[in-house]
Amino acid sequence: MKLCDLKPAEGSRKKSKRVGRGVGSGHGKTSCRGHKGQKARSGGTKGPGFEGGQMPLQRRLPKRGFKNRNKIEYAIINLKDIDRIEGLDIVTPEILIEKRIIKDLKDGVKVLGEGEVRRAVTIKADAFSASALAKISAAGGKAEII
Repeated sequence: MKLCDLKPAEGSRKKSKRVGRGVGSGHGKTSCRGHKGQKARSGGTKGPGFEGGQMPLQRRLPKRGFKNRNKIEYAIINLKDIDRIEGLDIVTPEILIEKRIIKDLKDGVKVLGEGEVRRAVTIKADAFSASALAKISAAGGKAEII
């Protein structure tokens, strides 16, 4: 087989319809658009979502609320979860992912104050709640903001 022998599969290629080439072609005069009307005009088709003048669906549905695109979403962890980790004096987000306490870091880790910490532990996170800071310092630990 040579390069010059290659051709497309039978029926895979179709010639484009040539319109407006005289009455003998069968596609002359109105170029398959029929007589008059919106679709016969140039630029006469309306965009997607146009419903013939009826109020479009995206305008009929009520708009609710506001979505803040700059919102910071933290991966949440409680002190009771940190207390369950035995034998660690320093807790970092990498360790939390490794121990499968959090699944995804998102925009950072925030420590909340639910539960108790019974030992002095250094916690490195992006944010802390006021109650978590109080409980960590009461147990003799440190809270470091990354």
